[in-house]
Amino acid sequence: MFIDFIYALLTGNSLSKMKDEEIVQEYLATQNARYFDQLYSRYSGKVYGKCISLLKNEAAAEDAVQEIFVKILLNLSKFSGKSKFSTWLYSISYNFCIDTIRRKKKNPNAFADDITGHEIADDVDDRFLLEMNIERLKVIMDRVPVGVKSILLMKYQDEMSIKEISAILSKSESAIKMKIKRAKQKFKKIHYEIYKD
Repeated sequence: MFIDFIYALLTGNSLSKMKDEEIVQEYLATQNARYFDQLYSRYSGKVYGKCISLLKNEAAAEDAVQEIFVKILLNLSKFSGKSKFSTWLYSISYNFCIDTIRRKKKNPNAFADDITGHEIADDVDDRFLLEMNIERLKVIMDRVPVGVKSILLMKYQDEMSIKEISAILSKSESAIKMKIKRAKQKFKKIHYEIYKD
């Protein structure tokens, strides 16, 4: 854009090179839409990917992206900078999708038991998930409960740290470690139910 080019010449800083947190601060200080547009262009595709993986419907995912970014715009002043902007955005996206699924199921506790359980078996080696055939992986991920799927995607696809997942889900780090362990166990159980090998 020409305006971005002029801005870069005047300030010596290109929007594309600015950190997310700098863009947020500039938007809050100036209310100039180009800053928010930059955040949207950086993250709308990633947010759509999260939404489609949880909602499993293209139209619903597209609507969710728009609603999530409206929420981001309205709440940008609440971004404290304690975590990365991407973590904050993912938290809002995840919670929006979970709320959408709960409303659709008309059950506020729809995910309460997704990855809880009393039995604690041996830990499942990460290689079991990471080295799996992609077709089998897709089949199993479509069958696991959404809470299991979400935590596995955060950990293995998005490569989020325990601390980041803890912030998103508002749980202690030890609770997140247990959720990941149980999610891997659920994944492995469904794998063996389907493929019996």
